[in-house]
Amino acid sequence: MVRDPVIAIVGATGAVGVEFLELIERRGVRFSELRLLASARSAGTTMRCGVHECMVQEATPEAFEGVDLALFSAGKGVSKALAPAAVRAGAWVVDNSSAFRMDEGIPLVVPEVNAHELDVLGAPCIIANPNCSTIIALVAVTPLHRAVRVERMVVSTYQAASGAGAAAMRELEGQAREFADGREFTTDVFGRQYLFNVFSHNSAVGADGYNEEERKLLQETRKIWGDPSVRVTATCVRVPVLRAHCEAINLTFAGDMPESRVRELLAAAPGVQVVDDRAANRFPEPIGAAGKDDVLVGRIRQDWSQPDRRGIDLFVAGDQIRKGAALNAIQITEHLLAAGRLTRATVG
Repeated sequence: MVRDPVIAIVGATGAVGVEFLELIERRGVRFSELRLLASARSAGTTMRCGVHECMVQEATPEAFEGVDLALFSAGKGVSKALAPAAVRAGAWVVDNSSAFRMDEGIPLVVPEVNAHELDVLGAPCIIANPNCSTIIALVAVTPLHRAVRVERMVVSTYQAASGAGAAAMRELEGQAREFADGREFTTDVFGRQYLFNVFSHNSAVGADGYNEEERKLLQETRKIWGDPSVRVTATCVRVPVLRAHCEAINLTFAGDMPESRVRELLAAAPGVQVVDDRAANRFPEPIGAAGKDDVLVGRIRQDWSQPDRRGIDLFVAGDQIRKGAALNAIQITEHLLAAGRLTRATVG
């Protein structure tokens, strides 16, 4: 006899934690117990997952006793402190923070891209969710890379408030109300006006002038593709959008890649929806991507500046909370479930 897994959600009260609960219910993820974990100040509150009402507990090392899978989305510090304890307790961990992404031996997985990394894992361990911008880019670009190797990728991101958490989303909404009322803007999260503004991504800028978000796109792409020679450069900015990121992507291929072939490949790609209507000027928009599982891809065109049809331009949009975070982790969960990794034998 086997039982369905005990699933813990760390950071259950945050934006991604709430999305985990919605996706577990909507996609019918099996569980025998759902354990919601958060900070001490949230302990004792209740949350729902379909017909199930669960009380939030404080996230401590002891809270993982008997847990088969722990979904983490509570920030790098919490992951560093508690994810190893969860593994020691016998749980598989899918971590949505940057804590372990570039660690050697930690798989960094986008299921549409490299699910095979999960099949070689022999025992419970930490599995890292990539950064949201990386996930959204690679769902769109990898089908093309498989056909003709991508040598260089230039990305300009237009990133939503959700990437900075629920507080940033609330502040953007609050600034809209403050503008309507003629009041001074509250700027607690970013320290500046967000509404009607665009500014460099709020991650730390290094001595080379690149911020952490831009560096992640390079490092994570190389790790996920297993190609340390691919060249990636990025410019990442915040735009006043609630929850879907957009990215302008310019690609250089190792050989001929005509626009018609790109359209063929993207039309058949998992997790991709082509939105490319030139006559109606209808292309990916964040408002259209919000709440959707798929990454929207459009503005597909040959790059005139590159010879021999080796260059392609794309514009993509993807829900940062969903595919950029929660859905990617749930798809990893579904893969582990299908492989029988999350069930335990019962006695009697």
